[in-house]
Amino acid sequence: MKKTLSLICISLFVMVLAACGSNETSSGNTQSASKKKDTITMVWFPNESGAELKEAREEFSKIIGEATGKKVEHQTTTDYIIAIEALANGNADIGYMGAQAYVEANAKNSSVLPLFVHSGESGTLDDAVYYSWLAVKKSEEESYMSDGKFSMGKIAGKKFSFVSNSSTSGFKVPSAGIVSHFGQTDKFKDLTTEDLLQGGDDKVFSEVLFGGSHQGSAVNLLTGKSDVSAFCSTCVANYVELVSGEHNKPGAVYKVKEGAEEPFNALAGEGFVLISATPVLNQPFAVNTASLSEEDRQKMLELFTSDAVTNNEKIFLPKDAEGTAILKKKSGKEKFLPVDDAFFNPVRELSVN
Repeated sequence: MKKTLSLICISLFVMVLAACGSNETSSGNTQSASKKKDTITMVWFPNESGAELKEAREEFSKIIGEATGKKVEHQTTTDYIIAIEALANGNADIGYMGAQAYVEANAKNSSVLPLFVHSGESGTLDDAVYYSWLAVKKSEEESYMSDGKFSMGKIAGKKFSFVSNSSTSGFKVPSAGIVSHFGQTDKFKDLTTEDLLQGGDDKVFSEVLFGGSHQGSAVNLLTGKSDVSAFCSTCVANYVELVSGEHNKPGAVYKVKEGAEEPFNALAGEGFVLISATPVLNQPFAVNTASLSEEDRQKMLELFTSDAVTNNEKIFLPKDAEGTAILKKKSGKEKFLPVDDAFFNPVRELSVN
């Protein structure tokens, strides 16, 4: 496992981010109060807050309610920071978040800890990764090539869209690769990730946009607002299909499906090409251990890692099934597995100077 994480670290490049927030632990009084609460609040990041995933969110609430016997409320969001703060300050008890967002929430409050994560195709944590994509519009891909290969240098001076600066695959990973590449040039030898937040004549990009969600960043590309966009493989899986090439490989061509839900509903047939794909640690379901009792946490963990949930098609959409879900099986072995804080150390260690 350590070897696997080391390889993932290497592929994530060298990432520089100042750790934010203070490391606070809620009081024992809060822990006592959490045992008496009769409602559990689940916060969702913008990527999973859309109307098209309402049924999937409700299935999660059914399972949590079945495990704990408590009412479950959903808090959907339009901003990463709102979701992180909700979990860190105890306004939410559980949240589904990217690795970087988890690291930030844990830094704000050490009571925030991961509970479980979805496995890789092997059914283990060894390949529990998804991919951070850099994409360009179909028919424009050749302008990003040099000597027959896609070149990072070709994105300079372009309009670029990230997701949010708290997104792992929509900012941290791509920005690390960009800094690693352009930092080797004389013009940008002192480049930092913060320098990528704005565009301009003296910047790497002419303009920098933030989609607010992975879907939003992809839409920025397909509508011409950006020339290059960063977004993740799993977050757009419900809306696009592979046309040619190999999944998660540079050169792969995707197009928006017919009948795709918002925000892709007016973009059917529009295509994009991957110019880069980098593996990223899978997103955890994290809990605030000060607001959610240990008894409830253990009951949830037991049920979510059971065969009943593994085989629940509303949670894990089968490989060849049509429909919309938050997670989709590729091998049929995917499941939820317990995970601890140390699993995310590669992201944490790459996120501090």
